[in-house]
Amino acid sequence: MNYFGISQHYTPIEELDGWLRRRIRMCYWKQWRRPRTRITNLLKLGTRKRQAILTGISRKGYWRLSKTLATHTGMTNQWLEQQGLLSVRNLWLKVQGYT
Repeated sequence: MNYFGISQHYTPIEELDGWLRRRIRMCYWKQWRRPRTRITNLLKLGTRKRQAILTGISRKGYWRLSKTLATHTGMTNQWLEQQGLLSVRNLWLKVQGYT
C-alpha cells in the first residue's frame, strides 16, 4: 500500500484487485494439475457437478479457465480471504480514510 496508497483514483485499484484475484485463482488451478483433482476440489468448494466436470476436463489455458463460472462459484472472494489473500481495495479504502 505504500506505492498505491498515494493514488487518488479508485478505478485502477479496483482493476488491480480483480486482476490479483484472477491470478490467484489461476495459480490454484495450475496447482491442482490433474482433472480428477480439479473436479473434486471444485465440488468440495460448492460448484455444481456439471460445471465442475466441464471445466475440470477442459483443455483451455489456465488464465482463461480462471475466469469461468465454475472457478468463481468455487473459489469465491470469501474463500480467497480464508486462504489469506488481502484485498487491495479494502486496504486502499483504509489508507484514504473511507472506512
